[in-house]
Parts: sequence; C-alpha cells; structure tokens
Amino acid sequence: MTHLFEVSDVSASYNGNLVLEKVSFKVREKDFVGIIGPNGGGKTTLLKVILGLIKPVKGKVVFNKDVLDYSNIGYLPQVSESDITFPVSVRDVVLSGLMHKKGVAARMTRRDFKIADEVIEKLGIMKLRNARLSEMSGGELQRVYLGRALVASPKLLLLDEPGNFVDSSFEQNFYDMLKEVNNIITILMVSHDVGTISAYVKSFACVNKSLHYHDSEKITNEQLKGYGCPIQLIAHGDVPHTVLKNH
Repeated sequence: MTHLFEVSDVSASYNGNLVLEKVSFKVREKDFVGIIGPNGGGKTTLLKVILGLIKPVKGKVVFNKDVLDYSNIGYLPQVSESDITFPVSVRDVVLSGLMHKKGVAARMTRRDFKIADEVIEKLGIMKLRNARLSEMSGGELQRVYLGRALVASPKLLLLDEPGNFVDSSFEQNFYDMLKEVNNIITILMVSHDVGTISAYVKSFACVNKSLHYHDSEKITNEQLKGYGCPIQLIAHGDVPHTVLKNH
C-alpha cells in the first residue's frame, strides 16, 4: 500500500523544551492512526510538525509528492469555548477551509458555496447553515469544524482531541462519520480515549517524547506499558473506557 508521508528521525522543541526526540514512522494511504500518550508528551507538536507549523530541530517530514502536499491536508485543532464568540455563520466557517487553496484575499465563487453546502448537508447541519456558532451545541460545533477541515477534499485529515467538545449523545455518530470518511481519506487523530477509538482506528502511535507505532487496532495494557505510555485500558461490559495514571 502507498505511503502518504514519512516522519524521519524528527526531534522538535516547543518554547525551548525538547518535546519530540528521534521520532520515525510512516503513514499509509487510508490508514486511521490513533495518536495516544500523556499530556505534554508531544502529540499536538507532532501534528504541527507534519503541518509545517513547527520546524524540527532535527530530521524531516517527507511527503509522497505524487499524492500529498500541504494544500490537501485538513486540520481540526482543539476547540475551545473562545472559538464560538466570533460573529460568523456555519457556512462562513466551512468556507474558510478553502482559503489555504484559494488565498485569504480570494473571492468565493458560486461553485465554492455549492461545495460548502454539499459538505454541510452531508454532515446533517443544513438547517443550521446560517446560524451563529454561539447558538450551537458541542456536537453541532464539532461537525462545523469537521466540515471546515473536509471542504477542500483533503488526502490527509489531522484531528486534535476531537472528542473533547462533542456531547455524549453525538459521540458515536461523530466517530461513525469519521469511519466513513476514512474510506477515502487518511486520518491521524489525537485522543486520550483509547477504549472508544480502538473500535475505529486501524493502528496506534504512542507518543511520550519518543514514538512507538503499533500496526494494529488491538492494543493491551502490557503493550502500552512497554511503549512508555502511562495510559491504562479498562473495559466495562460492552463499553470500553480509559483512564490516565498519574504522571
């Protein structure tokens, strides 16, 4: 299977502190990688290195230029309460996902509006197309930001803790939606909830300064301990949960 990109011997710092050290792994087309690890372990930094937002102090990220460049990467960063205060509509937010291809000053065309509306319809929020972000629930907001990441038809989708802002009633629908998206798009998703995402991902990357790639959706407590990830996987009946150990 074709590799989209390779992270090769990457070390990276944040605010002067070394956060990633000698990180290497390859990502295949249509993989769904769950990125797990403790707070401060370097998960978000890894995504920003892949995006080119943080330059490694050592090593490099090599794209397969036949299929991937920065223009066809979708990114859903961590969402906070402050993100909903801007007086913009759902449609405006989704359309903004086209700016990295068209340029910030470019005018949106009738075709752009049509594409945005098609994405909004697919995400089940067409009735909220003209609504303000402050009027929406957590689950609805996450669909809007997912729409912004998807509107430019990316080859690679990077998600940073998408479950943090999803209400519990929508959580399964959200992950089911990602599973459908993964039929055509490669996904890397940062999450603490190993139990939930193990039903959807195809592989794991355990990040705690270094990185251990686990090429399977099944992962055990023993493997997590061996990879240096202070995370414990616990299953209760049919619904798995996770907790973080003290670290």
